Amino acid sequence: MSWYRNTVWFVKGLREYTRCGYESASRHFNPDDVEVNVAGRSFLVTGANSGIGKATAKEIARRGGTVHLVCRNKERAEVARGEIVTETSNQNVFLHILDISNPREIWKFAEKFKNEHQLNVLINNAGCMVNNRELTEDGLEKNFATNTLGTFILTTALLPLLEKADDARVITVSSGGMLVQKLNVSDLQSANGTFDGTMVYAQNKRQQVVLTEQWAKAHRNIHFSVMHPGWADTPAVRSSMPDFYEKMKNSLRTEAQGADTVLWLAVSSEATKLPSGLFFQDRQPVRTHLPLASTHSPPEDEEKLMEVLEEFSQKFKSASPG
Repeated sequence: MSWYRNTVWFVKGLREYTRCGYESASRHFNPDDVEVNVAGRSFLVTGANSGIGKATAKEIARRGGTVHLVCRNKERAEVARGEIVTETSNQNVFLHILDISNPREIWKFAEKFKNEHQLNVLINNAGCMVNNRELTEDGLEKNFATNTLGTFILTTALLPLLEKADDARVITVSSGGMLVQKLNVSDLQSANGTFDGTMVYAQNKRQQVVLTEQWAKAHRNIHFSVMHPGWADTPAVRSSMPDFYEKMKNSLRTEAQGADTVLWLAVSSEATKLPSGLFFQDRQPVRTHLPLASTHSPPEDEEKLMEVLEEFSQKFKSASPG
């Protein structure tokens, strides 16, 4: 019976991830929540040259915010910046070239950024799903380096700047795929067993949920949240999950629909009335575990994740020139 209930709940949840799910949920949205002027506030969006990151950056710029686009590919990023400026008439859109899988470069970027800018909202959107096990030049498994360690280092490095800010927020774009994964701190770089890129990605997304919960406990002056955008039609989905895309392309959300909750968490006053550290879908906090699932972790595993990431972080900080 428990298996049956779990399956029914999960299938229902999958329907909610589609365009129809968004359209149904959006009937209950208050449009005034995001119709706000955020001039004078500074937002940093990683992975902002396409997909959900670009859609989010565009909507923030449309509302007058100062937007820092953090992107890996300079050429694509310059095109994205040009489109955002043209469509929003907001000149306060700045470009930074950074590979989130390179921990040394993240530290260097963050130190420079802290000296030159203010920051109210950090949006950790950059991510990857590499389907074969690849190592970065630092010997790190690429999904882990980008999705987990990169997110950890950038957030950690910018916390002092956020602590000084008014109404500071950190939003991390995760995935409902994390619901099928229990935190595994014994094999963070997926070196053991058969490598399954989809499950590695889901594990990373579970790790992001744990990070958000842990940060929320440790930094009371900052509002942390993590969210699932649903299944959106983005370049990343098309390239990383071609079979899934072909099967689901007529049901996928638009990029703007996928970005809606990110925007809501970033700009609305309603978002920060809810507790810090929650997982959101369609502007509502949702559970982080399926009913009766065996995905809960003991506190010591969550603490171990933070400890290991801090060790990695400090290793690459000390190795960074300057």
